[in-house]
Amino acid sequence: MNLIRAEVERLGARRFVQLMVVLLLLAFGVTAATTLAGSHQPSATELAEAQRQALSERRDLELVHERCLARDRGEPPVNDDHIYLPPDCSELDPALRDRLPVAADYLTGVFTFTRQAEPLLYFLVAYLVLFGFLVGASYIGADLNSGGVVNLLLWRPRRLTVLGTKLGTLLGAVLALSVLASLAYLVTFWVIAQVGGYPGPTDAAFWAELGAIWGRGLTLVLLAAAAGFSIATMGRHTSAALGAVAAYLVVWELGGRIVLQIVEAARPDQLMLSTYVGAWLAGEVTHWDASACRPLTYGYCDGQYTVTWQPAMAVLLLLTAGLVAAAFALFRRRDLI
Repeated sequence: MNLIRAEVERLGARRFVQLMVVLLLLAFGVTAATTLAGSHQPSATELAEAQRQALSERRDLELVHERCLARDRGEPPVNDDHIYLPPDCSELDPALRDRLPVAADYLTGVFTFTRQAEPLLYFLVAYLVLFGFLVGASYIGADLNSGGVVNLLLWRPRRLTVLGTKLGTLLGAVLALSVLASLAYLVTFWVIAQVGGYPGPTDAAFWAELGAIWGRGLTLVLLAAAAGFSIATMGRHTSAALGAVAAYLVVWELGGRIVLQIVEAARPDQLMLSTYVGAWLAGEVTHWDASACRPLTYGYCDGQYTVTWQPAMAVLLLLTAGLVAAAFALFRRRDLI
């Protein structure tokens, strides 16, 4: 009997896995139904008015930028409007903005795919991360606690091979489910936008950004599954993984953050795992460091700093690799009975 096929069947037969899949489908259906019920296809009049407002907003942006450039050229102001103009006119350049106003920004009660696809995808990724962690922890934790791994080793007496096959099967199954679920998810909301909403301007840049979020999200799901699997292996029980995460969140993410604020530590967010999770998923996150401005008594101080996806990827990969390595090393030498 093939070991991989046996593990796939065991994973698919677990009631907890089936329950999580049902909950995924339920959340999927409720979100789609709610979106469809709260949206309508905009009329030609609504679209024309939204396009007019977007065009007017873009013209206002160009006008303010031109006034800033005129000030730098030494020209007198054209009117008495009190409009704030920053020292650097590039801050007002419409060409340098992340996005310009579009008609979708001025449509009310309309589901717009280009505006809401990213938040919807983040919601799905969050569920899949939870799914991967819990399934990974329960998959190996239940077998270790019930003696299923011992029975399997009697048939295939190679510990690392058995554990590696379990981990590989888990990651393959979670990846396959995540890909299918996310594709079905996005296609469904694209259809909703076509028949009961507004698709919006879907250019190559939009799809590239959405694809990048999707790829980083799938990677995070796999890392969460591997982490849950590894912690449960070391603790020999599913509850070990759940307890470890709960302890980390309460002791460090909450308690540690309060202590770091009390002692006025510099850049405390860099010590939090949630910062790197957010930076990896979003591409970058910006935080404020109050200690950078503490010595100043006057003037302007910029205490912002950015964490990008590159260091976030390194932290998450190193942490997951360390957990997996520790789990395999402990599993190799430990008495399983």
